[in-house]
Amino acid sequence: MTDFRALRVKENNDQVELSIDTLTKNDLPEGDVLIKVAYSSLNYKDMLASQTKGGVIRHYPMTLGIDLSGTVEESNSDQFKKGDQVLVTGFGIGVSHPGGLAEYAKVPAEWVVHLPEGLNLESAMVFGTAGFTAALSVAALEEAGMKVADNPAILVTGATGGVGFVALQILAKAGYQNITALVRKDYQVEVAKNLGAHNILDSKDLGDKKPLGRSQFDYILDTVGGDVAATLLGQLSYDGAMSMCGNAAGIKFEATVFPMILRGNKILGVDSVQVPIEKRPALWNKMAGDWNVTDTTLYDVISLDQVPAAIQKLKEGSHLGRTIVKM
Repeated sequence: MTDFRALRVKENNDQVELSIDTLTKNDLPEGDVLIKVAYSSLNYKDMLASQTKGGVIRHYPMTLGIDLSGTVEESNSDQFKKGDQVLVTGFGIGVSHPGGLAEYAKVPAEWVVHLPEGLNLESAMVFGTAGFTAALSVAALEEAGMKVADNPAILVTGATGGVGFVALQILAKAGYQNITALVRKDYQVEVAKNLGAHNILDSKDLGDKKPLGRSQFDYILDTVGGDVAATLLGQLSYDGAMSMCGNAAGIKFEATVFPMILRGNKILGVDSVQVPIEKRPALWNKMAGDWNVTDTTLYDVISLDQVPAAIQKLKEGSHLGRTIVKM
């Protein structure tokens, strides 16, 4: 069997450590589709998965990487054949099932999406899980009533993180003209403006958390959770909505029911992991078409050997843009 390399996290004396191991295809799990991986990408969850008590991995060792793009090498499914270009995000890869930070992966057929026209294997991972989550968030807000024609006031939190980075660009490309980016550091201001933000809100100017504050935003695309989201909920306009997809600012969300029962506000949960496979191709086609921002997205390409250092930058909060990993 062909040897290949994989970035794995292992547990040793209640501590976890990263290593690049040499495996064979016999080490891969059961699955319908064997994929020769071309690219993966780095996401916040990969950083959590590499930490002791990160709350992501339950069984060790585990190959990291919550997404991948590549070429089908073997298939037991009539939906895919050798040579097909495909992508996979979510469904437990890199968490409970060996992931995409490896030269080969084997997964169930019902996790696999054909690469849409308009994307190649590299640009698919410029989006990756972060981009897919951003697109899901924008789609959820539009389903809740957000329309370009209404010129709504939109706020994006975590605006220069992985999801916010792509969300700003999708919103701008879709034609929204009143987008505010929430930032924490001075250098992020110019970055957010270049991504499509028309206004900047510094996190220190967020204001106090109130059951109902002054209405400032019609829609909020939240990527961080915690007290940031709880504070902003009270600043939504009547009939506004907030999507929520992340917890970088904390998992606790302490608020009142007032925004919902007095202003008719909606909280929209966004999960990118278990989205039914039937719904994925349509959104990926939109990302490959009208919402394709991969030609303007800031990203760098690294090797598997460089991933541990990049994960450390994610942990320190000094990571900017998207990082994709070429196998």
